[in-house]
Amino acid sequence: MRQFDYDILVSGGGVAGLTAAAVFGSAGFSVLCVDPAPPITDRDATGADLRTTAFLQPAQALLDRAGLWTRLAPHATDLQIMRIVDAGGPVAEPRLTRDFNAADISDKPFGWNLPNWLLRREMVARLADLPRVTFRPGVGVASVFTRQAEARVGLSDGATARVRLVIAADGRTSPVREAMGVPVKTTRYGQKALAFAVTHPIPHDNVSTEIHRSGGPFTLVPLPDYNGMPSSAVVWMEQGPEVLRLAALPQEAFEAEMNARSCFLYGPLTLASRRTVWPIISQLAERMYAERVALVAEAAHVVPPIGAQGLNMSLGDMRVLLELAEAAPERLGDTAMLETFHKRRHAEVRARVAGIDLLNRASMMAAQPLRDLRATGLNAIYSMAPVRRTMMQMGLGAKV
Repeated sequence: MRQFDYDILVSGGGVAGLTAAAVFGSAGFSVLCVDPAPPITDRDATGADLRTTAFLQPAQALLDRAGLWTRLAPHATDLQIMRIVDAGGPVAEPRLTRDFNAADISDKPFGWNLPNWLLRREMVARLADLPRVTFRPGVGVASVFTRQAEARVGLSDGATARVRLVIAADGRTSPVREAMGVPVKTTRYGQKALAFAVTHPIPHDNVSTEIHRSGGPFTLVPLPDYNGMPSSAVVWMEQGPEVLRLAALPQEAFEAEMNARSCFLYGPLTLASRRTVWPIISQLAERMYAERVALVAEAAHVVPPIGAQGLNMSLGDMRVLLELAEAAPERLGDTAMLETFHKRRHAEVRARVAGIDLLNRASMMAAQPLRDLRATGLNAIYSMAPVRRTMMQMGLGAKV
């Protein structure tokens, strides 16, 4: 019988890659996870990822199976209400507010929000408890050679790993995807996002708030209290030059501008972290597999940070891949398995990328008549209860 060093190699040590390693390691597969950059697991360390991730309801079962949910739950903040505020009138103030309440469709919140740096900390700790998982931070993929029966992965430290399946969870510029020659379609919006944390005097009451004016949404997502004050994570999307201007402002001037943009919905916001800048694109791989390789997460699809879809789409990838692997372990990584994975995921992913692209373009509208049309559309959708419930279910990943 052919001998392999590991069943699976996961390329990528971000949230998606660490989740994949925990998911498959907990299911009994032997896993090697590599990433050239060691994870930063301290909020205030240089280079820490200050963005947050909202895990929607369907994610909980998969995280529980991976042994992650018990670690994450004590740090998670419920997302009970998704509030959309249109502030697109001539004056920057709310003119339309609509709440989408999880209680209308479920006895659970929409999801739970956690900081990315903390996710990495808890996920790395979980991998250390899994005897069949080896995590090698500081080591990356240097080459990938595949044939029908196996993949041979050259690593940056000179080692070679023989595996049955490579899971590429190595980001939007995925070295593994590039090595396998899988084309991608990229859409650039000219946008960037500022990500940071704030405190505010008015409690968030587990409400995630998207404020739409122009340039993109200004989103406040609930966090646990910080220094005795209510706290939220902020993602502020704008045209690229405007984001760079905002990022360079002194703190007092920056706080003045972010408070005007927030419409003071939670009272005056106080900056409670560094400001980090992230590019905004949509991207979709032509296919989600190559010989002995599965593309997941941002290696396969990238969307703007709207509606908490990004990582939850990625967890959908892993859920399907795990189902196929457990249904026929002897066929792990073969062509039939990977073609089935592609067929089950790619059409849904393509539809969600297209949908979020439309939402982002609507949020970017600058012309007053178009902003008025956006508000009218939001009001019409909200006023039809069956449509509103259907949209909430689709947002959670349901096929309705």
